[in-house]
Amino acid sequence: MSKERFLDQIISPWMRQSDSNCDVVLSTRVRLARNIKAQPFPNSELDTHQKVLNIIEVNFSDQLFPDLGSVELVKMNNLAPIDRHVLVEKHLISPNLAAHSEDRACLLSQSEELSIMVNEEDHLRIQCLLPGFQLEEALNLAMKADDWMENKITYAYDEKIGYLTSCPSNVGTGLRASVMMHLPALTLSGKLDQITENISKIGLVVRGIYGEGSKSFGNLYQLSNQITLGKSETAITNDLKEVVEQIIALEQETRKSFLQVARISIEDRVFRSLGILKNARLITSNEAAQRLSEVRVGIDLGIISGLNGNIFNELMIAIQPGCLQRYAGKELSPEERDFYRASLIRDTIA
Repeated sequence: MSKERFLDQIISPWMRQSDSNCDVVLSTRVRLARNIKAQPFPNSELDTHQKVLNIIEVNFSDQLFPDLGSVELVKMNNLAPIDRHVLVEKHLISPNLAAHSEDRACLLSQSEELSIMVNEEDHLRIQCLLPGFQLEEALNLAMKADDWMENKITYAYDEKIGYLTSCPSNVGTGLRASVMMHLPALTLSGKLDQITENISKIGLVVRGIYGEGSKSFGNLYQLSNQITLGKSETAITNDLKEVVEQIIALEQETRKSFLQVARISIEDRVFRSLGILKNARLITSNEAAQRLSEVRVGIDLGIISGLNGNIFNELMIAIQPGCLQRYAGKELSPEERDFYRASLIRDTIA
């Protein structure tokens, strides 16, 4: 493999798979925070990034991971800034890892379902991505990756507390489970604000598409746990699953309610957005995301036929700056990005 493969193939292979409830839950992610025993944490004053990177490179680069094949080490300082942005936009690395490239890296599986960030906030961030609503499956894959790594390295662990991490909020299981949800009806109805407030009381949080500090894009939101200490991995994912199932039902119910009350208005909104996407010569990322969201609703409600809902998933990644510039083969100004974005969308949905 080559790092170019992860960059030239804008859409990760796992994104082309399908799963039930994909009209609301687009993807599932499970992430484990881990640190190597006897090594200072990345945020300490002692700079041990290179030593940790060497340990990971020697033990895991180009090694076989069960069911996923070879795992390649991609070093951030070998990538141009645009290329690092592509990996962020594909959710394979965090914005933080992309911004601090020296002695940082990522282990990537061929399918891109497994991504292990090296020297992010912790020595290791083991991340598993699957399509649709697959919390149990993502957790199982993450735990396999965890065991795979622990065969060769020893983690920082306390018998009473659990896994030791740079941020106190991750101590314990070190687990963050999240689902990417498309919630246009709950957003439009104003119900999402109340949901966000209510779930915060039980240790869950709603964030934008890139997690903490990011904003919603095209009515996409990440719902994840905040509590990792004092609860098992299974308990965390089960609690999240229960809430997600309730939100799925509420989103679907609200969509049907809108359709019953204002069908012509909804159809008009959907087809206007489809017409703009098919014909626009210039389009901003925010407008494109909103139009794509409305078209996806039209597909899910049976208003639009002949288009696969996965087009929405793929284009929401492809229309972003890094991916667009890979598509164009050159650096682009904001105005040029609007042109190439419109062109890419037309080519995809024509």
